[in-house]
Amino acid sequence: MRKNLILICVGFILFACDDFLQLSPLDKPSSETFLRNQSELLMAVNGCYNPLFYLIDGNVNFYIQLEATTDIGTNRISGAAPVAIANGSIASDNTWLLNAWKNYYGGIASCNYLLDNINHAKEQTEPKIYERSEGEARFLRAFYYAYLSELWGDVPLITNSISISEAQIPKSNKENVTGFILDELEKAAELLPWKLENNSDAGRATKGAALALHSRIALYNGKWDKAISSAKQLIDQGIYSLHDNYEDLFLYVGQESKEIIFAIQYKKGETAHEIPNRFNTRMGGGTTERFPQQALIDAYECTDGKTIDRSPLYDPLHPEQNRDPRLGYTVVMPNSIFWGYQFETHADSTECWNYNLTPPRRVVNNDVLNAYATASGYCWKKYIDPVDRLEIKNSDLNYSLIRYAEVLLNYAEAKIEKGDIDASVYECINAVRGRESVNMPPVSQGKNQAEMRSIIRKERKYELSGEGLRLFDIRRWKLAEEVMPGNVYGRPKISGTSCWLNEPPSIDQWGTPNYENVSNKTDLRILDTRVFDKNKHYVWPIPKLELDTNKELVQNPNW
Repeated sequence: MRKNLILICVGFILFACDDFLQLSPLDKPSSETFLRNQSELLMAVNGCYNPLFYLIDGNVNFYIQLEATTDIGTNRISGAAPVAIANGSIASDNTWLLNAWKNYYGGIASCNYLLDNINHAKEQTEPKIYERSEGEARFLRAFYYAYLSELWGDVPLITNSISISEAQIPKSNKENVTGFILDELEKAAELLPWKLENNSDAGRATKGAALALHSRIALYNGKWDKAISSAKQLIDQGIYSLHDNYEDLFLYVGQESKEIIFAIQYKKGETAHEIPNRFNTRMGGGTTERFPQQALIDAYECTDGKTIDRSPLYDPLHPEQNRDPRLGYTVVMPNSIFWGYQFETHADSTECWNYNLTPPRRVVNNDVLNAYATASGYCWKKYIDPVDRLEIKNSDLNYSLIRYAEVLLNYAEAKIEKGDIDASVYECINAVRGRESVNMPPVSQGKNQAEMRSIIRKERKYELSGEGLRLFDIRRWKLAEEVMPGNVYGRPKISGTSCWLNEPPSIDQWGTPNYENVSNKTDLRILDTRVFDKNKHYVWPIPKLELDTNKELVQNPNW
């Protein structure tokens, strides 16, 4: 796949001023001299994509880091913003929040500028390029607003370039922002092509991306009919399909899969990232700064389709066996081989096998002995490809923002919530569960709404964990107040013991484990203790600097 679509357009920086609503920056090209032909229009469009590449905390993209703010992941660095968000200690003056706000409003400013001036290039641009460019700008503006509104709630809605004198803008309520996002995506879908004509255009938004994002945001905001309609239109087109090998979707070999609808196109030396460095095991050469919780590992079903507290297939001494294969594709599990090393986090495993040597031999096990090895006993596996072994700080493995599997689940969930549980709902869920490399038992028909709601919510966790979407699910379901408070657990790490739980925890209808019944619960490592105030923590605080700059803004409740 060629990765020359997205360029850091030095000549088209539209968001360099300090007002984070991103008004009309003083260093932008003049509309009198710019956007006069197709070449300049394409340069402007490429500039609108730049915020997608937003890298923070050691050159890792913003999206995947959101997992550490949820009930399934965490961060080793105690002072890191994701940890502070998760345990309720984040403050409005946090620069992590400020930079995220600035990044997305910067992207919106770029899109506004292009859409305000695109007509200047109309006579000098091929009609299909002109139409596609407008569609891309509308899609990206909607994408950036989607993250702002889902993370902060009510936010300023700015739909054209504004001057400093116009900068005092109050928040628009989330309902209005959502309406704008959905309208923009509908317009974008009309303008964008189903397929890109050239490999060099890989990474550009398509009609499928607009419809898929529309289904996501409609679902997030309870617009069941809209979510169903856009998802069904995409499904019926038949362009996208589930990839047989689930693991490949997060490796170089799967980058051109028909399942991937919209992905960030990285390029070594220009827009590369460090997921293989920051998430990898210590034996794999990584720093293991982000990792999953014990609660995620225990959520996955056994291969008979039953939760671990109900399945006769579950062995507490070998919890990696007889499990939904997506667990092993998402998480590096103890007793597995990863990057040529035996991965083991038992306290007594001071040596491990190195299979990269011929013959294999025992070596010092840094996943136990290193002071900064994974604190939970597990590591994330997605987007860590051995191909990057020699360049773990320079990966250009694409990151999928939208997959076809999510669209199928969006459709099914919207139908369930609407109370229209027909055969198509089961077909979508079972297609995801039944892909060749997963092959989990199908969900049998005849379930009521409550049963199907439990099934679809668990299925989203099994399918999408490690991809940056969990935060939005637990917020919109109002489950965050239930699953976030309390201790964050890791695998037991006690010398001379099995380092496993004596028996499985009880699993509730949402796939959340409760360890009260476990006889050696006190052996679990406590990684953090979190609080969640339902009157406060469902949205992030508006950055203090933005409040100081824009006097019309009001802080979110209780922050």
